[in-house]
Amino acid sequence: MCVTAVESRPAGVLGTSPGHRPFGTRVMAFVALTKPRIIELLLITTVPVMFLAEQGVPSLWLVLVTCVGGYLSAGGANALNMYIDRDIDALMDRTSQRPLVTGMVSPRECLVFGITLGVVSTLFFGLLVNWLSAALSLGALLFYVVIYTMLLKRRTTQNIVWGGIAGCMPVLIGWSAVRNEVSWAAVILFLVIFFWTPPHYWPLSMKVADDYARVGVPMLPVVAGNKVVARQIVLYSWVMVGVSLLLTPLGYTGWFYTSVALLAGGWWLWEAHALHARAKSGVTGAKLKEMRLFHWSITYVSLLFVAVAVDPFLR
Repeated sequence: MCVTAVESRPAGVLGTSPGHRPFGTRVMAFVALTKPRIIELLLITTVPVMFLAEQGVPSLWLVLVTCVGGYLSAGGANALNMYIDRDIDALMDRTSQRPLVTGMVSPRECLVFGITLGVVSTLFFGLLVNWLSAALSLGALLFYVVIYTMLLKRRTTQNIVWGGIAGCMPVLIGWSAVRNEVSWAAVILFLVIFFWTPPHYWPLSMKVADDYARVGVPMLPVVAGNKVVARQIVLYSWVMVGVSLLLTPLGYTGWFYTSVALLAGGWWLWEAHALHARAKSGVTGAKLKEMRLFHWSITYVSLLFVAVAVDPFLR
């Protein structure tokens, strides 16, 4: 499905003139370009994998430089995403206060900032971690910016499904930082995040579907009813939980991880089926409670990856 470009007011119409942009506020605006809250979630999936790869405590220096490199790389990708999406960000309520829209940062500044972070992060990874991790981080950045933001986001309902691959890459980066290779354990956890991303993001998309519809972005909740979206959430959720349980029979994890994966996954499936039941019965608005699953999804992935980090010490 294709959509046309969106006509919008120019970025900066909500902001002030360049002469009235305090230094501290400008610094915070550049930090906001990196989307720190999203990066926190990426680091939650990076560090525990390093513990699993090491089967114990990895070098704390290595953990630090991997996190810094990951922040720089993801921050560059997010800044470039905002540069490309500045037209629709100006029209959506949830993005109307982003730095490019308010005029706190100019498009040129954002573009230079994003490219600089991408280059610096790649060299940083290569020189201080290893070149495999550098290649993976650069691949994640390019995939997010080119494949997701430029090619998929405004053209297909599968945007978040395949675009979510970029968000899976920190798992591979964390493993490769320790082992300088990628193993099946890392691939399995990559797939967990791959199947987690759509049922994590679709509930939020259901909440803000009007925003996406206004700018012509065909997120699944925009072009399909809540019943269809909720059914897809259930399907992806079952696959996600099933994949998460593969680590133990393959010998990578033990009883602790398995217990957490079963309990947290079971609760996830309960919430997913409950959302589907409400959508199927025609519930809309606040009573649909779609954000319950969105918030639980963050708790779920945090618990699962904490279990990944703790499990080696209990085997």
